[in-house]
Amino acid sequence: MAVNYITPSGFRKLQDEFKQLFHEERPKLVETVAWAAGNGDRSENGDYIYGKKRLREIDKRLKFLRDRIEKAQVVDPTQVKSEKVVFGATVTILDEDERSKTYQIVGEDEIDPSSNKISWKSPMAKALMGKAVGDEVVVQRPSGELVAEVTAINYK
Repeated sequence: MAVNYITPSGFRKLQDEFKQLFHEERPKLVETVAWAAGNGDRSENGDYIYGKKRLREIDKRLKFLRDRIEKAQVVDPTQVKSEKVVFGATVTILDEDERSKTYQIVGEDEIDPSSNKISWKSPMAKALMGKAVGDEVVVQRPSGELVAEVTAINYK
């Protein structure tokens, strides 16, 4: 059983989605399907057919969310005291072209490339883990190796 490392905000998002699906969307859909089933022939009843399909999708998502929540190990970055890069760190690197880039290492359910939130399982995060300010990092990418220096580590 693999651990699901996650930040408190990511954990809340999973819980909120689960609650919304389980307590709001699913009950409304069950009502619609029950109403549609009472209208007779189900083979050509669009409300019934779509409703049953959507119920299966919701139930599948609820199972996925329940599993992720049960396996969650919440790590609050503000409580981490480390000079090295670990889960939850916000890391700034300087690449060989003198470009600065900042990443936050988060759980798999929190990935957001537009906000530079990367999974702790990504090649970049794996290369950064355990490094300290001033350490060199080598990341294997499809376009070739990236060599960078860790310039800052924050836990916020």
